Amino acid sequence: MTYRVVQWGTGNVGKHALAGVIANPDLELAGVWVSGPAKDGIDAGTLAGLGHPVGVTASMDTDAILAARPDCVVYCSMTDNRLMEALTDLRRILSAGINVVACAPVFFQYPYGVLPDDLLKPVQEAAAQGNASLWVNGIDPGFANDLLPLALAGTCLRIDQLRCIEIVDYASYDNREVMFDIMGFGKPLDDIPMLLQPGVLSLAWGGTVRQLAAGIGVTLDAVTETYQRIPADRSFDIATGHIAEGTAAALRFEVRGMVGDEPVTVLEHVTRLHPDLCPDWPQPAHHEGSYRVEITGEPSYAMDLVTSSSNGDHNHATLLATAMRIVNAIPAVVRAPAGILTALDLPLITNPAQR
Repeated sequence: MTYRVVQWGTGNVGKHALAGVIANPDLELAGVWVSGPAKDGIDAGTLAGLGHPVGVTASMDTDAILAARPDCVVYCSMTDNRLMEALTDLRRILSAGINVVACAPVFFQYPYGVLPDDLLKPVQEAAAQGNASLWVNGIDPGFANDLLPLALAGTCLRIDQLRCIEIVDYASYDNREVMFDIMGFGKPLDDIPMLLQPGVLSLAWGGTVRQLAAGIGVTLDAVTETYQRIPADRSFDIATGHIAEGTAAALRFEVRGMVGDEPVTVLEHVTRLHPDLCPDWPQPAHHEGSYRVEITGEPSYAMDLVTSSSNGDHNHATLLATAMRIVNAIPAVVRAPAGILTALDLPLITNPAQR
C-alpha cells in the first residue's frame, strides 16, 4: 500500500525527512508546507538537497495543503519558540482526519503525567474528532531512550536503575536559536536560558523517564531535575557563532524518575562545545559523541550507540536518524488506533527505503 504524505517544515530535521519520504517507494509526496516566502514555490527535490526536481513544489497555503487529504503529515516545524502555534497546527491537522508523525513538541513522546490537561486534552479531542493518530519521536527524546533501553530491560531479572545518557559535542550543531537562546551557550552564567527555567527540563524529558518507568512496570513518586553549567576557559568559535571566555560552554543535566529517595529512571545529558571541557564528566564512546544506556540490576549493562555518516559528522547523522525514525513509522501510525501514540504502542519499526 502507498501512503500519501505531506512534509511540514524543511529545516534541520525536515529536509532529511523530506528526502526520506521521496526515497521511499511506499510513500507518495502529496505536498510540502513551508513557513516563509524564501522557500514558497521551490521544488521539493531542491529543498531536500537532492539536486534534481521531483515535481512537487512547496507552499505556505495551509488550506491547500490540508485539502490534499494526505494519509499523514510529517511535522518538523520548530516548536521550542512557538509552542502554542505548534499545538494549533497539530489540532488542525488531526481534526481534519490526517495522521501525524513528528519530531516535536517533544513532550508528546509520552505526555501522561507531564502535560497539564489544558494542553493535552484539546489534542486528544482533535485526534478523536478526526479519527487520527499522533506519534512524536526521534533519537532523543526517542529511540536512544525508549526502544533501545526497553529492549535491554527485557533481558533483566531485576532493575535497580535505568539511565540513558546523551554525551555529545554540539559545536557543529547548526541552529543558532537553539544553541544560544534556548540552551544558553555563549551567555553569562547568571543569564538563565529557556531550557533551564524551572520545570522546563521536566516538561521536555519528564515523559522519557515516565515512559521508561511504565515500560519496566514501576510507579514513580516524583520527577526531579538538576543541572550544572561550566564557562569556557578561553574564547573559540562554533558553527553558529562565537563563545567568549567566561560564558557558558558546557551543560550537564539530569531528569530523574524517583521512587522514594531513589532515582530509578534517569535521563542525563552531557553537552560540550569543545572536547577538552569538563574532563571529569562522562566521556563519549567516540570522541564526538554517543548515546549510552546503563542498567544497574541483574544483570547490569552498559551499552553505547555511536552515530556516523558518510555525508557529515555525528550531529548530521543524529538529525538524519531523528527524521527517519518518524518517516519509517508512517505505515504503523496510519494503521494504529486514533489517539496519541507512544513507543509502547507501536511495533518494532523497520521500513527504510531500499536502494
